[in-house]
Amino acid sequence: MSDSMKSGNNVEALGATCPDKLWNANYWRVMCSNFLLFFAFYILTPLLPLYLDAQFGASKHTIGVVLSGYVVATLLVRPFSGFIVDTFNRKKVLMICFFTFFICFAGYIGAGTLLMFALVRTLHGLPFGAATVANSTVAIDVLPSSRRNEGIGYYGLSNNLAMAIAPSVGIYIHSATGSFASLFWIALVLALAGFLSASSVKLPRREPVPGKPKLSLDHFFLGRAWLMAINICLFGLCWGIMSNYVAIYGQEMLGITDGTGIFFMILSAGLFLSRLFGARQLRAGKLTQNAMIGVTLSSVGYVLFALGAGEWTYYGSALFVGLGNGQMYPAMLNMFIKVARHDQRGTANSSILISWDMGMGLGILLGGFLVQYMGYSTAFWGAAAAQIAGALLFMLATRFFFMKRRLNEN
Repeated sequence: MSDSMKSGNNVEALGATCPDKLWNANYWRVMCSNFLLFFAFYILTPLLPLYLDAQFGASKHTIGVVLSGYVVATLLVRPFSGFIVDTFNRKKVLMICFFTFFICFAGYIGAGTLLMFALVRTLHGLPFGAATVANSTVAIDVLPSSRRNEGIGYYGLSNNLAMAIAPSVGIYIHSATGSFASLFWIALVLALAGFLSASSVKLPRREPVPGKPKLSLDHFFLGRAWLMAINICLFGLCWGIMSNYVAIYGQEMLGITDGTGIFFMILSAGLFLSRLFGARQLRAGKLTQNAMIGVTLSSVGYVLFALGAGEWTYYGSALFVGLGNGQMYPAMLNMFIKVARHDQRGTANSSILISWDMGMGLGILLGGFLVQYMGYSTAFWGAAAAQIAGALLFMLATRFFFMKRRLNEN
């Protein structure tokens, strides 16, 4: 039997039992691996500044430089990861990236100097950036086409929830044990569990696409989605400003101690609720409607945060930003995929992640400058203004841009 016939039989076997089943075994495994990947990474995030200060006596400036290394590495690798995922065996690419991601956690345990730690942290950004692209592309492959919009929305919830819950869990574990080493070991075990979950995913063999160009810019960034990328960059900028200073702002300006965990728990509740209520619209293909609701709710959230009137605006902003991002991001991810050819799914995934990371990185830098020289109020009103500008850009231009460039094959 020829390879092409075997491939066709594999595809049929995967979908023959229940072709429209969303929560199939492979989808569950990809969801679990994605959740564990992000949870392992972000359980350390809020505590690494404390660790660098306590272990190495690093200054605030040095801490910022050390911890920003992974962002740069992630941005550098993502354009190439989309090309690699679209060109080579996706399962093998995912396994290599995920295993490297897992091994890097051992580097934190063994890093005896600040330079070694900085090197490990920067290098960790490479497999993290590549694994997130590979895993999300595999998720699209295991979804039935009739449920893809809805499935992508739920898939995004797995990393959103991990990013929202993991910092609180890390803070709780550290406060209970007082041990940074315990956290590094826990992250290592979680990453291993994610790797094992990803390794159990079964994918059909993909045949090379006839007539596909050998090398082009679209293999590294989805040029067809350039306006959507600008829009996502604006939304990432807002998140970079707010998330980086939410804890210290609550303590210094509002007198809310130990409120960061509650803030992120409310945020994750908003994300979860919005995905549940938005699933029907995604299934019906109402992507632009979902995104418009999302960007509007997020705008309300950022304005509430900027008001700084007390606990009700602080926690209320978390709910609205969670509800908004939970509607907006999966809709935008679907839009990126819809303007890409089916052999460019990896590039579509990497493109939206690049745009978000670039915006978030700019937000962290801009937020630091504004907080230092103009105060928290200016920084957070700047974030609110950027979010509103992004919402208006989407409503007045981006949604029409998407409708013109949407491809029927997806």
